[in-house]
Amino acid sequence: MQISYIGMETAEVAIHPTVKVALKADAQALDEVMVVAYGTAKKSSFTGSASTISNKNLELRPITNVSKGLEGQTTGLQAASGSGQPGSAAKVIIRGYGSINASKDPLYVVDGIPYDGDLNSINPSDIENMTILKDASAGALYGARGANGVVMITTKQGKEGKTRVTWRSTVGWASRSLEPYNNVDQKEFVQLTYEALRNGYVFGNGYTWDNASTLASKNLSSTLGGEEYNPFKNYTWDTVIDPQTGLVRSDATSAWNESWMDAVQKDNAFRQEHQISVNGGSAKTKYMFSLGYLNEDGILVSTGFQRYNARANVSTEVNEWFKAGMNTALANSVQNFSDYDGSSNSNVWYSAQFMGPIYPMYRKDADGKDLLDNNGNRLLDYADAAGNNRPKYSDFNPLGGLRDDIADYKNDVASLRTYMTFGSDSDKAKWAKGLKLTLNFGLDYRNQLQKTYMNMQHGNQAASGGLLMKYNRRTQSYTFNQLLTWNRSFGLHNLDILGGHEFYAYKHEYLSAGKTNLMEGILELRPGTNLYEADSYTDNYRIESWLGRFNYNYNDKYYFSASVRTDGSSRFQKNNRWGTFWSVGANWRMSQEEFMKDISWVNNLSLKVSYGEQGNDNLQQFSAAANDYVNDYYVWQSLYSLNYPNANQVGGLISSLENRKISWEKSGNFNVGVEASLFDNRLNVSAEYYNRKTTDMLLSYPMATSTGFSGYNANVGDMRNSGFEFDIKGTVVRTKDWTWNLSWMGSTVKNKVLKLTGDSPEIIKGIYSTKEGLPINTFYMSKAAGVDPATGAQLYWVYDTDENGNMTNERISSDYEKATNSKYYLGSRIPDLYGSIGTNLSYKGFDLSVLTTYSIGGKVFDYLYEGSMNTMYAGDTWNKHALRRWMKPGDITDVPRVEIAGEVARTDRFLIDASYFSIKNITLGYTFPKNWMRKVGLESVRLFGSIDNLALFSHLDGMDPQYNFNGETEYSYTPNRTYSVGFEINF
Repeated sequence: MQISYIGMETAEVAIHPTVKVALKADAQALDEVMVVAYGTAKKSSFTGSASTISNKNLELRPITNVSKGLEGQTTGLQAASGSGQPGSAAKVIIRGYGSINASKDPLYVVDGIPYDGDLNSINPSDIENMTILKDASAGALYGARGANGVVMITTKQGKEGKTRVTWRSTVGWASRSLEPYNNVDQKEFVQLTYEALRNGYVFGNGYTWDNASTLASKNLSSTLGGEEYNPFKNYTWDTVIDPQTGLVRSDATSAWNESWMDAVQKDNAFRQEHQISVNGGSAKTKYMFSLGYLNEDGILVSTGFQRYNARANVSTEVNEWFKAGMNTALANSVQNFSDYDGSSNSNVWYSAQFMGPIYPMYRKDADGKDLLDNNGNRLLDYADAAGNNRPKYSDFNPLGGLRDDIADYKNDVASLRTYMTFGSDSDKAKWAKGLKLTLNFGLDYRNQLQKTYMNMQHGNQAASGGLLMKYNRRTQSYTFNQLLTWNRSFGLHNLDILGGHEFYAYKHEYLSAGKTNLMEGILELRPGTNLYEADSYTDNYRIESWLGRFNYNYNDKYYFSASVRTDGSSRFQKNNRWGTFWSVGANWRMSQEEFMKDISWVNNLSLKVSYGEQGNDNLQQFSAAANDYVNDYYVWQSLYSLNYPNANQVGGLISSLENRKISWEKSGNFNVGVEASLFDNRLNVSAEYYNRKTTDMLLSYPMATSTGFSGYNANVGDMRNSGFEFDIKGTVVRTKDWTWNLSWMGSTVKNKVLKLTGDSPEIIKGIYSTKEGLPINTFYMSKAAGVDPATGAQLYWVYDTDENGNMTNERISSDYEKATNSKYYLGSRIPDLYGSIGTNLSYKGFDLSVLTTYSIGGKVFDYLYEGSMNTMYAGDTWNKHALRRWMKPGDITDVPRVEIAGEVARTDRFLIDASYFSIKNITLGYTFPKNWMRKVGLESVRLFGSIDNLALFSHLDGMDPQYNFNGETEYSYTPNRTYSVGFEINF
C-alpha cells in the first residue's frame, strides 16, 4: 500500500488493521522557487549564487526605506547604516568593492524592471520577497548595470480564492541608538582649557611654568567669553583655578548645566504606520490593492518623514495563450531635514555635539538665572548681544537654527509595470507548446521639489535678509523589452531557452533658483529682491541590449546554464559603445545519484560552479555642490564650464578632456559552492567561494597639474575581490507546539589592487592610499610612538629615504615636520569576518525573533574623536580620554599635553578597531487561536512588539563603525533605536 501527501515523500507500508506511518519531507516537492533575472528558478536547480529574503523578515522591523532591512539577511552583503534621517537609505555593497571610481552600488529591480524611483517610496509591506543576485551566472543577464550585484524586489500579487483583507498598524517611539561621545563635564572642560593655555605659553612662547600658570588663569575670561559664560558664580574666571594646586576649585558651584545636544534631540520621537490591503481573485484574474500611511518624527528637532502610498497589482489569463498584467504604484512623501553637513557651524551634529559644556542654550542674567521674554518663555542665546564674547558661533543657536531654518523634499513617485504574454504550455499548442512571447514595459517617474530657507534674523544669511533656494528635479525612465522563451521537456531532458531585446531610456531635468532679501513669512521667490542663483541642466542616458539564455537539466540531476548579453551605452563614443557579457554555470545534485539513495539523512546535496563577465559604465565624479559622488553621463567627452561670462558675452573654460577610446569596465566572476539539506531538512548548510577580478577600471588617469588638469577619464588598472561565505540554518526543536530555529551567516572579503597606471602605481587622497598590492583605501598616515615624558609632546615613528625611495634610519622623534613626511600603510576598513546570528522561537500562538549582526576586524578613522582630543578652537570640548593627558614632566601616558590648535600630525592614534556586535531587532508576537477569531468573524489577529537597533557594542562610545565603507566618521545624523507595538487583522 502507498501513502502520499503533498510535500512529503511517498511511503510503502504493509496492510494491517492499524497502521502508523511517519512521512519524510520531500525536498524536491518543497523546492523553493525564487525570482531570478527575467524569470524564476528552483533553488535546487540554480547554478549561480543567490539568496531570498522573505517578507516576514522585512515586516519584523519598523523600516521606512527597504535598504535598511537588508543587513544580516544574506551572506556577501554589507550594509552601511548611513544617516539616521527618517527616510534615508543605507549604502549596500555585494561581495566587495568592485571599482575605484565607478559605481559600487547594486542594481535594484522591482517586478522585473530596473528601478529609478526613490527606495523610500516603496512600502515594505507590499513586498513579497527580495532576491539578492551575487555572481555573474545570477546577474549577467542584467549586463552593464548588474556588475555589482542585483537586488530584486517582488511585490505581492493576488492569490486565487476568496477576498482577503489585511489591516496592519504600528506605533513606535525612537531615540538615538548610539551612546554619545563621552565628553568632559564643566569643571573638567575649564581645567583642560586652563592647561591648554598654560602649555601654549610654556612650549610655544618660552614662558616659565609659574608665569605661564598665572597668565593662563588671567586669560581664561577672554578665552572662554567673559563672565557671562562663567557658570561658577561663586568665583570669577581669574580665581576659579587654585594657584596652589593648578586645579579648578573643588567648591566651585555651577549655576546651570545645559547640553546643546540634549536640547536639539527628542527622546521619544513618535512613529506611526497604517496599511490596508485587499487580495483575492479567481482562477483567471487575480488582484492585490493596498494603501499605506507613514508618519515618522526624527530624533532631531524639526526633522521627519511622511509618506502616502498606493499600489494596484492585477493579472489576468484571457485564454490559454494570452496573459496580461499590470502593477502600478503611487507615492507622495515629504522629508524634513537639516540642510547642513561637514563642519559648518549650522550643522548641529558638529556644533551641538562638541560645544563646550559651560555654554548655555538659553540666555542668563548676572546670577546665572534664565532671562524670559514678555510671555514668560526662555530666550535662546544667539551670542549676538552687545559685549558678548562667546568664542564660537556668533549669532547662532542650534535649537533656533533648527526651528527657524527650513529644508524639505517633496517627492511624487509613480511606477508602472505591465506585461503581455502570448503562448501556452498546453498540449493543445502542439509544436508551439512552451513557446512564449512576452512584452514587458516599465516606467518610473519621480518629481522632487526641494526648498531650503535660511532665516532673516540670525545665522549665515541674516545680513542678506535671508536666503530661499528652490530646486526641482524631474526624473523619468522607461524600459521596454521583448522576450521569446521556449520551455520543453523530452523525457528526462528539460530545456529553457530565452532570447530578447531591451531598450532603456533615462532623463533627468534639474532647475534651481534662489533669492535673498526676502519678505518675512512668505517662502516664495517672487517677493525676494536680489537674485542669488539660477541654474538648469538636463541629463540623458540610453542603453540598448540583446540578450539570451540557455538552461538545460537532465533528470533534475545535472544542470547547465549559459547566458550572453550585449549592451550599447550612450556614455561611450559610438566606436566603443558596445560590450558583450556572458556567463556559464553548472549544478550537480549529488543527492539524486543512486549511490546516495541509501543515505537517508541527506535530503539534498548540490555542488555548483559558475564563471562570467559583466560590465560597468557608471563612472562617478565627486560633486562639491552635492557633497557626494554623482553619475557621469558624458564619460568620453570634452566638456566646458560656461560659468564665466565675459561682460555681455558667454565665457567658458574647458573642464574635462576627451578620450574617445574609453569603454567598459569589466568584472570576471568565479563562484563555486555547495548546498546541503540534512536530517529531514532540519539542518541546511551552504558554503561558497568567490573570486571577482575587475579589469579596465573606469578611473581618472593622473596628469601633471601643470597641464591645468589633474587627469582624464580612462580604462585604468585591475583589482580583485575574493572571499568565503557560509550560511548554517538549523531546527533545534520541532514538535507539535514548539519550534526553535537558529541561523549563523558569515562572509569574508579580501581586496587587492593589482594594477594602476604605468606612470603612477599609487593614488593618494587625504588619509587614504590606493596602491598596487594593497587593499583599496588603505589608511596612509603618520604613526604615533607615545608621549615624551619630559615635555608631553606627541612622539612619532619617522624615517629617511634613500635615492631609490626605500625607508632608512627608522627612529622615534617629536619632529612634526618629519612626521608629516613619514607615513605608513596602516590597514583598511575591510573586516576579516562579518555576518549575522539569528533565532526564531514559537510556542503555540507565541513567536519570538531575534536578529544580531557582527563584524570582526577592520579599522575606522574617527575624525570626531580626533577633533575632541586635539581641539582646534577655544570653546570646543574634549573627550574624557583627554583626562589621561600629560600634565607635568615625568608623567608616563599615551595622551600628549593638551593644547588649542596645537601642531600635531594626523596619526593612527585615532584609528579605532571597527569590530562590533549589534542587536538589530527583537520581535515578540502572539496570534490568537483561529477558533476564537472565527466566532467574531475574523480570520486571524496578531499582536506584536519590537525593538529595533537595541544595542551596539563597539570599541568607542559615540562612534558608528557601520557609518560607511571608507572607514571614517562624519558629523552626521545618528542612527535611531525604535520601540514599537502593533497589530495585524485578517478578515
